[in-house]
Amino acid sequence: MPALEEPLRQPLKSVLGPATAKVMAEHLGLLTVGDLLHHYPRRYEERGQLTHLADLPMDEHVTVVAQVADARLHTFASAKAPRGKGQRLEVTITDGSGRLQLVFFGAGVHKPHKELLPGTRAMFAGKVSVFNRRLQLAHPAYELLRGDPEESVETWAGALIPIYPATAKLESWKIGKAIQTVLPTAQEAVEPLPDSLREGRGLVPLPEALLKIHRPHTKADIEDARSRLKWDEAFVLQVALARRRHADAQLPAVPRRPAPDGLLTAFDARLPFTLTDGQQRVSREIFDDLATSHPMHRLLQGEVGSGKTMVALRAMLAVVDAGGQAALLAPTEVLAQQHHRSIVEMMGELAEGGMLGGAEQATKVVLLTGSMGAAARRHALLDLTTGEAGIVIGTHALIEDKVQFHDLGLVVVDEQHRFGVEQRDALRGKGKQPPHLLVMTATPIPRTVAMTVFGDLETSVLDQLPAGRSPIASHVVPAADKPHFLSRAWERVREEVENGHQAYVVCPRIGDEEDDPKKSGRKKPPESPEDAAEKRPALAVLDVADQLTKGPLQGLRVEVLHGRMHPDDKDAVMRRFAAGETDVLVATTVIEVGVNVPNATAMVIMDADRFGVSQLHQLRGRVGRGSAPGLCLLVTEMPEASPARQRLGAVASTLDGFELSRIDLEQRREGDVLGQAQSGARTSLRMLAVIEDEEIIAEARQEATAVVAADPELTHLPALRTVLEALLDEEREQYLEKG
Repeated sequence: MPALEEPLRQPLKSVLGPATAKVMAEHLGLLTVGDLLHHYPRRYEERGQLTHLADLPMDEHVTVVAQVADARLHTFASAKAPRGKGQRLEVTITDGSGRLQLVFFGAGVHKPHKELLPGTRAMFAGKVSVFNRRLQLAHPAYELLRGDPEESVETWAGALIPIYPATAKLESWKIGKAIQTVLPTAQEAVEPLPDSLREGRGLVPLPEALLKIHRPHTKADIEDARSRLKWDEAFVLQVALARRRHADAQLPAVPRRPAPDGLLTAFDARLPFTLTDGQQRVSREIFDDLATSHPMHRLLQGEVGSGKTMVALRAMLAVVDAGGQAALLAPTEVLAQQHHRSIVEMMGELAEGGMLGGAEQATKVVLLTGSMGAAARRHALLDLTTGEAGIVIGTHALIEDKVQFHDLGLVVVDEQHRFGVEQRDALRGKGKQPPHLLVMTATPIPRTVAMTVFGDLETSVLDQLPAGRSPIASHVVPAADKPHFLSRAWERVREEVENGHQAYVVCPRIGDEEDDPKKSGRKKPPESPEDAAEKRPALAVLDVADQLTKGPLQGLRVEVLHGRMHPDDKDAVMRRFAAGETDVLVATTVIEVGVNVPNATAMVIMDADRFGVSQLHQLRGRVGRGSAPGLCLLVTEMPEASPARQRLGAVASTLDGFELSRIDLEQRREGDVLGQAQSGARTSLRMLAVIEDEEIIAEARQEATAVVAADPELTHLPALRTVLEALLDEEREQYLEKG
């Protein structure tokens, strides 16, 4: 049975006209009637109750409902109006919780001067800025709130006004008017939930939910609509993932079981330590998967430093034992070289296959990156084609057409979130049959996000640190409020070096000509709320290294490392640091993952507020990797009350990556979780909050698995198939297929 035709797929330009449709597409990414109907209100205002002006976020576009307290017209002299004819209208609005200043200049004062009289209520939209230490909206758009003459005062005051996510070009009330135009079409919305599921859970039909979300009469209407729409999102997404898992389970793969006295046994015998219980448990899960005749799809997430690389290496050795090859894909050359160096070190003579002195069970471990010389590259490619190399470690250079494997059995992807879907897919296509796939991430992911973003992968978690790891003390260094704290930070670095240890200093940018947006002709990146007030350029590696060598760290051996250096130079710097020939490494985030120098005990992160929570956690994981305790200092110029400072406080207060990932998620918009970083397409989550709606997601996953098991092609649920196609647009469907 074909998928049903969906009236909500009409393009907006056929309903709203080309000009409005163009603005909707450009500024909100809304293209069809369905897109607009699924652009839900962010919140609702009651006319009788006003927004909290006291809680306005800085530098964001806001919509507020408030009452004019007073309005004053000032005349002044200016360059454009030297005779004192310049005009400025200052309007103060209030909502009982706080006051906010509105300013209008020049020709823009006449209309508001007539309309915004004391006592008038209106919706105002604009960007919150600071002037003379007070919050203000300059030239806000506004819509007067007038009661319908027929309406009683009570009805008018109790009406719920939807406030939509808006932009400077599209105010909330304009979006509301456009929705009013298309709302009748909601009656024809195709119902994706199976009747039994909808009725069993007491959910309202979809057309009713859409009407209630946009035009609620009561707060109960909003609740009904939200419950229903959340279920739609959770269920449709989980069905897509369940179909993916089902399809993967049908694919053939070569079972890979390690030989009884082979490479893995020899490797385990030379380990100077015992594996943690967690490493043993996760290894068993992986080995069970590798022994089956359909491809493993497993996500291995673990705390920074929990020994994921060891688990992945043992999986690779098991596959080599079974006659296959394994590829480890790293996001950067620095990381690929680092992995290659540490794996060869861990394996010793077992990595010297075909060489004099190599052990009997040994294999070859080759490195393949884009910047290798032609001869070395030819050699590596030959080792892969002949099967001489059991393990290859590389960057996306591994995916190029020229790279041919003898028998690719396992692909390990490190730091999945940095890899494009197509890249993972291209590598998987290089096996005779689909290879097994192990995806590793050191950014701990809350369970619900794992179910939502990586729902087509089984998950293993390593949450225990290996013995011998040391605690890391973290502190926020408020450089603006207490400059002597920063001086003390450099003294602490000196003390660590005097005690025979090493330190990292991390900066947000490199600092050469190309990196300066003014000089490179690129647009400046958008500024965060507080640094709009500060207008301070981010600290740069080259400048900081220069200041430190001439100042507080004079006499110490300081080197720099950043992404624009020649790969050989990067490698040489890392080798010297690893060998203890450098005291302090001033670097960008190229050291964020995988860099392992146990003697490095201190890290100073400059402008720490410019990094995300999980990135700070990753960076901090580079210290405390040996027996001496680690120290991480988060330097910031941000004022104490700012959200950025609170975020740093949260990072300093816990070493638990799973706890931090929750904080991170609560602070970011939900869309970022499933947004472009993951799929390359617009997120389908508008109503579902991944952290709060844990129960719905878990239940939707169960329901979806049952539906797909009974009817993988959704033959008996054509409406669900239609919605899947609409919601998971082509790019997203591809993403899920390539999981």
